[in-house]
Amino acid sequence: QLQFVESGGGLVQPGGSLRLSCAASGFSLDYYAVGWFRQAPGKEREGVSYISSDGGSTNYADSVKGRFTISRDNAKNTVYLQMNSLKPEDTAKYICAAGSTRYSGSDYIPKGSYEYDYWGQGTQVTVSS
Repeated sequence: QLQFVESGGGLVQPGGSLRLSCAASGFSLDYYAVGWFRQAPGKEREGVSYISSDGGSTNYADSVKGRFTISRDNAKNTVYLQMNSLKPEDTAKYICAAGSTRYSGSDYIPKGSYEYDYWGQGTQVTVSS
């Protein structure tokens, strides 16, 4: 069975921190780039951060740059999103996705939703006083 499961969401106050995890089972993340997306009520899904399959390349949305850090531990088959200085506008369901880099290379970052093969169900992050 192939699974891709997020965890680590919750309720935090503005300025607080959370670390999200996305763990894969049934397949190896060694050859997959991973993206974190989020969707808030009344808004379209947006890309938050991306990391190449070798971990050497990353990208961030302007709204989270300097506050969020994406990383991966291929030995644990897991990707993380460290979120610091959280703001109420960060409130959303956070979803991870994996896209194969077999034909693109280990430094490639897919940025279109159509480029991702596996999607998790998401974990809720709520930032409120």
